[in-house]
Amino acid sequence: MNRGILYAVGAYFLWGIFPVYWKLIHVVPAIEIIAHRVVWAFLFVLLVVSIRKDWHWVRPAFRAPRILFTFSLTGLLLFINWLVYVWAVNAGYIVDASLGYFINPLVNVVLGVLFLRERLRLWQWIPVGVAALGVLYLTVSYGALPWIGLTLAFTFGTYGLLKKTAQLSSIHGFALETGFLFLPAFIYLLGLEFTGQAAFPHGSELETILLMLTGVATGLPLLLFGAAARLVPLSTLGFIQYIAPTLQFLIGVLVYGEAFTPSRMVGFGMIWVALLIYSVDGILARRTSLVVSPAD
Repeated sequence: MNRGILYAVGAYFLWGIFPVYWKLIHVVPAIEIIAHRVVWAFLFVLLVVSIRKDWHWVRPAFRAPRILFTFSLTGLLLFINWLVYVWAVNAGYIVDASLGYFINPLVNVVLGVLFLRERLRLWQWIPVGVAALGVLYLTVSYGALPWIGLTLAFTFGTYGLLKKTAQLSSIHGFALETGFLFLPAFIYLLGLEFTGQAAFPHGSELETILLMLTGVATGLPLLLFGAAARLVPLSTLGFIQYIAPTLQFLIGVLVYGEAFTPSRMVGFGMIWVALLIYSVDGILARRTSLVVSPAD
């Protein structure tokens, strides 16, 4: 199996079971959790880079304004994505969050066409339209845009696009983007401590340990994803990504008992149909290419 595909499967599986992790520390405010994610993730990636003695990229990166701009932007996208997701999970909107990652594969398709000049067949455009109708239906039935799902889909889709075209490797880029966020996050945590509002390390032992491990829990799947994004086409990443929202959706409904109303069923159903059409078309296209291509 392609190494990039293995990286992608590992990343999306870990993301799929993330709701359980965040629920274990749901008493901690989402913004504080994110600050810990940033601080511990940055320390985690620094440890990895130090063990590898892999510092040659730092000076050239800081001399390249385009690289600095790109990874300051990916850092901002990560922050927004993490904050919305953790808040949604701990506020009881896991199903809404899973919607974002069901939509994300099709967002990847559109971004690939717009910015990477990837060409789509008719049967790839049709699911994009069906999914858009599904989002429209959910908007009408909710009486408002499903902003949680859309925010997650577009922030992470754009993040993947930037990582795909970035000039740094996965681990170097992750170090740089978390480095941009580290100081504000650390200052915020210090402020909470000085004002007596910090959960760390004043909560239970489990909360303290889980907050410390947010670096590993955050860094590992992101490093896997960053590596996969450079090795696998965006359209393929979109297909593999179904693992994460499916697990999230099942956890939300079956484990935490979130409501799945008839109107939600219709809207989600349209998006699932869109993903099915897209997936079947992709499988058939790959089979056709294997038949047409001459043997090595």
